[in-house]
Amino acid sequence: MGEPETTGLLTDVSRGLVRLHREYYGKGPRKAKAYMVNDTLVSILEGGFTIVERTLIEQGNADVVHDIRLSFHRAMENEFRGIVEKAMGRKVVAYMSQIHHDPDLVVDLFVLERGVEPLVGEHEETLEGD
Repeated sequence: MGEPETTGLLTDVSRGLVRLHREYYGKGPRKAKAYMVNDTLVSILEGGFTIVERTLIEQGNADVVHDIRLSFHRAMENEFRGIVEKAMGRKVVAYMSQIHHDPDLVVDLFVLERGVEPLVGEHEETLEGD
């Protein structure tokens, strides 16, 4: 487990990303994890597809859900970056996102500007359902 300060920063990242999903999708993930190793932050959000998205996936249209989700992440990139930059106090130099439908996961990868000291941390929490 990371240092308490790092864990607190990662908690802020996870909660901010969950809030963004809840605000724009009307539903948020059930579980959030964030990991930090040096200049790389990985966020994993579990659960959170809407009823419409799950229906499309069940009907064999997972590619449509992936396209919509990735389009959303591209459109909202500044907001995603802003959550991480505010929490970590460092500029995000690269942002990548991937959606997986079975299991229901969103993985966001943030590469931050080089830090002064090595940093390792972890945050995980299970969230109340919508």
